[in-house]
Amino acid sequence: MDALELLLNRRSIAKLSAPAPEGKALENIIRAGLRAPDHGGLTPWRFVIAQGEGLKKLADILLKAGRANQCDEAVLEKLKNAPFRAPMVITVVAKVTEHDKVPAFEQHLSAGCAAQAMQMAAVAQGFQGIWRSGEWMFHPQVTQAFGLQGDDAIVGFLYLGTAGCSAMKVPERDLSKFVEYL
Repeated sequence: MDALELLLNRRSIAKLSAPAPEGKALENIIRAGLRAPDHGGLTPWRFVIAQGEGLKKLADILLKAGRANQCDEAVLEKLKNAPFRAPMVITVVAKVTEHDKVPAFEQHLSAGCAAQAMQMAAVAQGFQGIWRSGEWMFHPQVTQAFGLQGDDAIVGFLYLGTAGCSAMKVPERDLSKFVEYL
């Protein structure tokens, strides 16, 4: 797939099924994430892959957070099922290193770039995905389960698999509403 075509037509697909990327395809996805902008060579990312039994473990982490918040049964059921919306979920973590020239904010952005690169690498190889976030990635039970410390943060959950539906057409946007020149 042409790189420019890939970027200009990027769409998330929420309906995902097996198979998930594996072998060389998964390796390419991880390598793409490792090519994110990285001021100072700090490699401020960590990727935690959940598939198979790992999806159940991720569900248990989310359920523990929901129970800590005393959520009702409907919310707990949603949390229990959330990881199973795809055959693979990669939790993308900004692993922050204290540095006088590279603030935590920049390291978080770098991890976000890694997530975007990984999603694009998946699509380029015939897979699909959606980058999900939400309040649970900030919950103390969740951050503790992923071993986050200090300024570390989960920047998103990258759901990957095979498209279960066709992507909607990318909407045309008026560039003049988003661009200014100095």
